[in-house]
Parts: sequence; structure tokens; C-alpha cells
Amino acid sequence: MAAGFKTAEPLEYHMSFLKENCRPDGRELSEFRTTTLNIGSISTADGSALVKFGNTTVICGIKAELTNPTVEGPGKGYIVPNVDLPPLCSSRFRPGPPSEQAQATSQLIADVIESSEVIQTEDLCIDRGKLCWVLYCDIMCLDYDGNLLDACIVALLAALKNTQLPEVVINTETSVPQVNSDKRCALHIHKHPVSTSFSIFDDSILTVDPTAEEESLATAQLTVVTDEEDRLCSVHKPGGTPLSGEKLQECISRATLRQREIQKLINKVIHSVKTTQ
Repeated sequence: MAAGFKTAEPLEYHMSFLKENCRPDGRELSEFRTTTLNIGSISTADGSALVKFGNTTVICGIKAELTNPTVEGPGKGYIVPNVDLPPLCSSRFRPGPPSEQAQATSQLIADVIESSEVIQTEDLCIDRGKLCWVLYCDIMCLDYDGNLLDACIVALLAALKNTQLPEVVINTETSVPQVNSDKRCALHIHKHPVSTSFSIFDDSILTVDPTAEEESLATAQLTVVTDEEDRLCSVHKPGGTPLSGEKLQECISRATLRQREIQKLINKVIHSVKTTQ
């Protein structure tokens, strides 16, 4: 009977739970799905991480390449994020060019990298105006069940903390860069931005870490990005129903707590990897 009701009236089915301050998957409204993290998952990458939020699974691999700095930033390197949503992660995605959601997520991540100053791009410069690192951050969704942006940002942050860049020495006589892959150093992470996404129902009911079904039924979405200093890095709300200032403040408060939880998880996993090596 419940399965039939869910199929015939999915919104009414969900609202019957939300009005009782719970959700169909058994979580409370402010409860996140179980979050798991694994770093160093891709041996051929300079840094990598795999993140799971419930069923949503995302892997990030970082590849560093030497290139020429841009004219606008001769003393800076740069970071290029790219999100891939292949058909294997969900039947909603089709083969071919990147979907609109993949492109929008890639741009949002690029904006978070810039606004949060997770890395000082000056640190990626090797020889001003001549040589710098570019970090290609390829983020692939392996299983899509909502809250893609949060999972992507956690995977990116963990992969950046796992990244080791080889030593580069420029030959004074030939001006040719020489890469020493045996001698590597970690990236300096300046900030630890973490995003927290919410689905909004009827202008007043907020659910954190929404599933794909909740996202499709919600009247609006909201994403808040904060760092370890409780600094608000970004707020993204792509249309939908309005949200009161009081509810927005509630979301920001929850996001700051989530940031601490995720940073603690990343540090714990990195520490456990170091002790086993």
C-alpha cells in the first residue's frame, strides 16, 4: 500500500513524513547520511580521494602538469576542476557532451576554489612569467543519489590534501625544467571549505543532505559554504521559493558544524594513512 502511495503521490508521501519531523529513509530533517572517505585511491594520480554520502559516490583524481602562467597572473598557477556525470552513475544522464548539471557543478566548484582561497595560486608558481603548475581536478560521480556538490567539494578538498608535487629545478644553463619525481612535497592548504546543501519544502521545512528524490520534489535548493574560521565563502540558491533570514541563519549555523565534522574526518583519515605507511 505504501509503495503504491509513494508511486502515485510522491510529494504527498514525502510530506507525510516531513510533517512528523522525519524522512522516508529514517533520518531526522537535520541528519546527514553516513559519510565515508578514502584517500590515495588512484595510484596514477598526484592526489586522489573517494567520498560516499549514503549511496552518492564521488571520486576525485588530481593530475599536476607544468605550463606557462597566464598574462594576467604571471606569478600564479591555476586549478581546473571538471565534473563528469557518466550514464553509469544514474539513468538520468546520457552519453555525449557534459550535461548542464555537470557544467554548472564544475563552475560552482571553480567559484568555491576562488572565493575560499583553499590554495594560494602563487604557491603553484615555479618561475614567474615562465613556469607554473596547473592542477587538473577530475571529479567523477560513480553513483548519483543527490547532494552532488557537497560530495564533490569534500572529495576535492581531501584529494588536494593528499596531493604531492614533484620537485622542479630549472637548469641555469639551458633554462630547461628538470622534474625530480622521487622528491615530492605536499600542497599547502590555506583554507578548508566545506559545502552543506539543503532542500526546502513549502518555504519552511528544511532537509539537509537531500537524496535525489528529495531534490526532485523540493520547491528550492540552498548550498552554504563555510571554512574553519566560520567564514561564509559562498551561498548558492538557484531560484525556487524564498527563504526567510531566520531560516538562512539556521542553515549557516548547521553548515559551520558540518565543516568541523568533515575537517575532522579528513584529518583522521590522513593520519591513519600516514601511520600505516
